[in-house]
Amino acid sequence: MATPKNLPRIAVVAALAATVAIVAIGWSGAASSKAAGQHATRAATVQTKTLKKLGTVLVNSKGRTLYMFVPDHQKKVTCKGSCAVAWPPLKLKTGLKPTAGGAARKKLLGLDGRVVTYNRWPLYTYVGDSKPGQANGQAQNLNGGLWYVLSPSGRVIKKH
Repeated sequence: MATPKNLPRIAVVAALAATVAIVAIGWSGAASSKAAGQHATRAATVQTKTLKKLGTVLVNSKGRTLYMFVPDHQKKVTCKGSCAVAWPPLKLKTGLKPTAGGAARKKLLGLDGRVVTYNRWPLYTYVGDSKPGQANGQAQNLNGGLWYVLSPSGRVIKKH
């Protein structure tokens, strides 16, 4: 039975349960395909930014860190469905081409369908990065493989 002394604890537990339920709904498979398709942009500029501990890495036009996924094997996009909800691919609308900025090299840019590639690696952002300049996905083993940032030369950076 709830007493005035344990009401704050009950409120915290209820709030936590509500938060978990909302997150679970947001990460459900039904939401994954819809969310993954909403990230196509009219223009995708791959730029560079210097980050502490990692050096100069690739970022999108909003300054968000871009990652490669080891299971892609420099061939094709393998992060789909719920994986693409956590790691949205950098997509372009059909018929458009990516552009390079900063130290990024235009000749290393390409496409796998509508997903932008760099040195043949499909590029992704990470929902765990809440603002530009963060690299919380670096060296994470999530969604079936390891994730790393890329240098402007297209080299995989494996520092932590």
